[in-house]
Amino acid sequence: MLDIRRRTGYLFLGAVLLQVLFISMQVQTSSGVKVIQAVTFGILSQVQLGAARVFTTVRSGWDGYFWLRGTYQENLRLKEQVASLELSLQQQQALARRGAELEQLLELREQTSLRTMAANVIAADATGGFQFVTIDRGSQDGLRQNMAVIASRGVVGRIVDQPPSLYAAKVQLLIDRSAGAGAIVERSNAGGVVVGQEGDPPLRMDFVSNLADVKVGDRVVTSGLDGIYPRGFAIGFVEKVGNGAKLYKNIEIRPVVDFSAVQAVLVVLDPPPRAAAGSPRSGS
Repeated sequence: MLDIRRRTGYLFLGAVLLQVLFISMQVQTSSGVKVIQAVTFGILSQVQLGAARVFTTVRSGWDGYFWLRGTYQENLRLKEQVASLELSLQQQQALARRGAELEQLLELREQTSLRTMAANVIAADATGGFQFVTIDRGSQDGLRQNMAVIASRGVVGRIVDQPPSLYAAKVQLLIDRSAGAGAIVERSNAGGVVVGQEGDPPLRMDFVSNLADVKVGDRVVTSGLDGIYPRGFAIGFVEKVGNGAKLYKNIEIRPVVDFSAVQAVLVVLDPPPRAAAGSPRSGS
């Protein structure tokens, strides 16, 4: 009995729907379009609109992905170009600095009456306060122990030990804690010994009497009394000065040479006699 009623209900519902469909096909809207066509078009248009929105969203995301990927690749390419240009600029600046240094060395060599030999720094060694560099000249070039080594601005150091190599020699920098050079304060002629020390500034001047006339900013040059460094070559400027507890002043010196950047030097082949006067000066 229940199945008969259900089938009857289904048939009645189907008949009603067919009747509504038939009427919709006959009835027209105020604009003259049949109702069935208007309803069908409305449904289809909503489906198409939804599909278009989905497609647009997917395409925008896809295009955005490729745009971002292209932008990323472009940024990488630009960064590589910038790095390459920076490297090229550094190389050009280094060449310019070296050219200026060589030009200054040539001027110094022409001004001095001392016999000198040009050399390049090829290695550096700084461990535990001991400061050395290696130059590309050796015993074959006539280099010997205790020959002075100078740069365009002033004193660099001295050759230590007899060069064991024909083509290289080790130079002890003046800032080495076991190095020293006879020196005078150029303005007052106060004499002492400049030695290397740990800390900043890396030089100090010992054995200068508390009674001596020394001021901050005074220029300190070699005295020639040590028999190694010719007289009158620049060492540095007084940065700190004060009377010591005993007989001698506490004097700290700022060197004129940037020891970390020295690339080319002159080796003095024939140092003048001790205390010889009138030798040219550098580091003006």
